[in-house]
Order: sequence, then structure tokens, then C-alpha cells
Amino acid sequence: MLMLLLLLASSLPRSRSLSSTSTISIPITTQDIIAGDVFFEIIEPQDLEYTYRLRPAKDFGVAFSQKLEGVPLVLADPPSACGKIRNARDLRGSIALMDRGECSFLAKTAQAEAAGAVGAIITEYNSNSPEFEHYIEMIHDKSNRDTQIPAGFLLGKNGIIIRSTLQKLNRVHALINIPVNLTFTPPSKINHPPWLGW
Repeated sequence: MLMLLLLLASSLPRSRSLSSTSTISIPITTQDIIAGDVFFEIIEPQDLEYTYRLRPAKDFGVAFSQKLEGVPLVLADPPSACGKIRNARDLRGSIALMDRGECSFLAKTAQAEAAGAVGAIITEYNSNSPEFEHYIEMIHDKSNRDTQIPAGFLLGKNGIIIRSTLQKLNRVHALINIPVNLTFTPPSKINHPPWLGW
């Protein structure tokens, strides 16, 4: 049987190989960029008015399915949100922006939910971390709990710039729309931050 397959294969015409200078150009579509991620846009302050990408939590919480417009994005205090959140009044009805580390992603999201937040965004603030320029899969911590708010991971560079800009402007929060539907927006028309290429 093997001999018959080899004979058949040798009798087939050989295909021409592409030269080393040949290239195939396949246009990148917005669907390629989205790939299961969620986008939000900051509508205020002006210095941050761009579209940002989030990697949703893999196996805890709920999806970013309810459209929220003009919702505050509030820096959690303490930034790690591993203990009781001190600025719960600011977080009520808002999205919490928290720092990665010290406890699980689920623990942070649960603290934000307990403070009244309607969503959680976690980011890497340590620019020396090997994960600083990567999306991290936020997974369940195998505890007996879950949350009823959505959570997502934001690239570290975006997190640092959002936080430092809000602090520089003495602002408690930014205003965002989340999620933003980019399905029919060409990649070149997405208003992504100038400091970050996709």
C-alpha cells in the first residue's frame, strides 16, 4: 500500500514554487483585530480621547454586553484593590481601574463589585514586568466565588498613561463608552492611542 502511494505521488505534476521575492498580501480586517476582545472609548478628558482594547476575563464574571455610555472610569484606592476599597462612593455605578498584583483577578473584581462598581478593568503598572506589553488571560482563582460584573485586562502602557493623565489633571475619573462596536470600522479608521500600535 505504501509503495502504491509513493508511486502515485511521484506521478503527480510538481507545483511551481514561489520565488523568494514573491509576497502574498492579505488585508487585515477589523474582525482580525477584534478576535474576541472588547473595546471602549474615553470621551473625556480630551487628552485621552482614544479607543482602547480589553481582553475579557476568561472564566469568571459576565460579558461586557450591556452598553454603558458616559460611565465614569475611576482609579481604585488602593490601586491593587486587594482589600476594602476606600473610594467606594466614587466607584458606585462606575468602572474600576485597578493595578495587577497582590491578589487574584477575581478577588479584585469582587472588591470592585462590593464597592458598587458595574465593571472592572485591570492593568499592569509595572513597566519592568515581562507582561507589560502583553494581554494577560484573566482566569478564575479556583475559589468558591464568582462575580456578576464584567472584567477585562488593559495593556500596561494604556493603564499608565490613563492613570498619570488623570492624576496630572487632578481628575477623579474619565468618562467612557463601553463596549464600542467596531465590526464595520476599517482598521485604519480606529482611533487608537498614538503611543500604541495594534
